Amino acid sequence: MNSLSGSYLAVVLLAFLSGGTTLIGVALALVIGDNPKMTATGIGFSTGIMMLISLFELVPESLRIAGPAATSLSVGLGAALILSLHIVIPHIHLGREQAASIGELRAAYLIAFGLILHDVPEGFAMANAFLASPSLGVMVAVAIALHNIPEEFAMAVPAVAVKNRALLFKAAILSGLAEPAGAILGLLAVHVNSALNPAFMAFAAGAMVMVSLFELVPMARKYGRPGSFALGLAASAIVYFALHAILPDESGAIKWPFIPTVR
Repeated sequence: MNSLSGSYLAVVLLAFLSGGTTLIGVALALVIGDNPKMTATGIGFSTGIMMLISLFELVPESLRIAGPAATSLSVGLGAALILSLHIVIPHIHLGREQAASIGELRAAYLIAFGLILHDVPEGFAMANAFLASPSLGVMVAVAIALHNIPEEFAMAVPAVAVKNRALLFKAAILSGLAEPAGAILGLLAVHVNSALNPAFMAFAAGAMVMVSLFELVPMARKYGRPGSFALGLAASAIVYFALHAILPDESGAIKWPFIPTVR
């Protein structure tokens, strides 16, 4: 197996492992049930870690390789795509009233579109980050894996509240598979034109920032717990810096954001 094939295999495995953490979120929802404070905290954590990875990992790496013009354009295109899909494609993040009022089949389809909006950009980002730098790819994969747990918990709680476990597990499976699908899409994109890899990272960053602003933040607002949401954001920053300490780069250096490299 050559190094390129090995990288592709590593990306797909990381995507499946990261996507698999969605089941942990579902399990927590089944055990804990409806807890608005915990849900708002979890959404805050998911939002924070996605924004940090996008703005302080993917965008700087793209800037370093491709420069500000290409990076800015790519971020804008990624954000515009998600915004367009958010407006054009019918989708839901299941709420209590929706869970009780719409049919299961229709709900499954609408939730599937919502999960695709969340998880495909994450897999795409992971693939392109890994191909640019394996250490960056692992950082992104671990961060997304952690992000998936509270996000899936928040999305699963309403289905648990109406005892719709069949719909819950369908949504979890779709969420778990959407991420590897995004990773494979990212691998195909780089395979077609490897020179665009930094632009693809910036594109994914723009998409994930838009998911945070137009999907996760409105979801948190429904729970009316701004303090809990802020606590989740703070926790995401702590975890982000911890990941930098735990996951050094290929040379063994710890690269803190905004701080010179420590050997």
